Amino acid sequence: MTGCSFAVAIVLLLGMPLAPAQQAMATAPAPAAASIAQLLDDAARIEPLKAVIVARNGRIVAERGYRGHSVTGADNIKSASKSVISALVGIAIDKGVLNGPEQKIAPLLQGELPDDPDPRLHAITIGHLLSMQAGLERTSGPNYGSWVASPNWVRDALGRPFVDQPGGRMLYSTGSTHLLSAILARETGRSTLALARDWLGPLEHFSIEAWDRDPQGIHFGGNQMAMSARSLLAFGELYRNGGKTADGTQLVSPQWIKQSWLPRTRSRFTGDGYGYGWFARRIGGHPVRYAWGYGGQMLYIVPSLGLTVAMTSDENSASARSGHRDDLHRLLAEIIATAQASCPVLLDPHFFVGAT
Repeated sequence: MTGCSFAVAIVLLLGMPLAPAQQAMATAPAPAAASIAQLLDDAARIEPLKAVIVARNGRIVAERGYRGHSVTGADNIKSASKSVISALVGIAIDKGVLNGPEQKIAPLLQGELPDDPDPRLHAITIGHLLSMQAGLERTSGPNYGSWVASPNWVRDALGRPFVDQPGGRMLYSTGSTHLLSAILARETGRSTLALARDWLGPLEHFSIEAWDRDPQGIHFGGNQMAMSARSLLAFGELYRNGGKTADGTQLVSPQWIKQSWLPRTRSRFTGDGYGYGWFARRIGGHPVRYAWGYGGQMLYIVPSLGLTVAMTSDENSASARSGHRDDLHRLLAEIIATAQASCPVLLDPHFFVGAT
């Protein structure tokens, strides 16, 4: 089945009517991989870029490694790992390990709370941690160094002063996702890495090569995860495919993906929406959900075109201040334009829940 005919099949499955032009696309050729391949050749000019891999409707159409790097070599995906943490939380909810996004975190972290806790700590939920709306002072940015230098990262994050109310504005903080890692480990009696390898293990090509831990041995929730671009792509394909592997095994519920992709707040740095571990914006005229790690570790999903794109970059330089992140967004826009020309969109982008 070609990319266009696959998309038509989805439209028919959803009971949506086909226009005459769309009916003709049912027998149209697959996307012009050569054109996307040329875009990836030209992307060598983006100096921090290490690797790019592009898939459409489950099929890899082009991939490139630059300056001695490859799509199979492990890189530190930095905060793109926050989307993996979100998936593990969703699976834990489906398995009954956690109750849901509205579950309060204080009872789950007893013994780590401050001696005289701010009453607002008892209002923070799992959902607040996922959407960066805990209200606690950030452990990212200028506070990151002091946080990771502390003897107990969980206690330090919970002991930070409140700068907003729980459920208030977005305060991007790796401490929030680290608390989720601690909760997962406590509630299951297993390490977060063991959970990821077990729960996401059936996903072909998915592999976490290494993952740093805090002083208590808790895996770093939302940072310092080594993964290849190929593995990152496999994770993105799982989400694009409604939480199912290629053989139909359901690993993440489609309901959790919808919840995760629904923008609940907005980044003051980019203006982009943010759900449960996923950013949301329009690129090339299409709604995009993306994971973003420091330096330019990107996982883009464009549901309306069946596109999944993984990019890894030098993790030692800021991608926002340097303009590198914007270069990667532009590269995705070019990939979208090429895919659109090869097989125009068949789904109304606003059919996508939480389109932004």
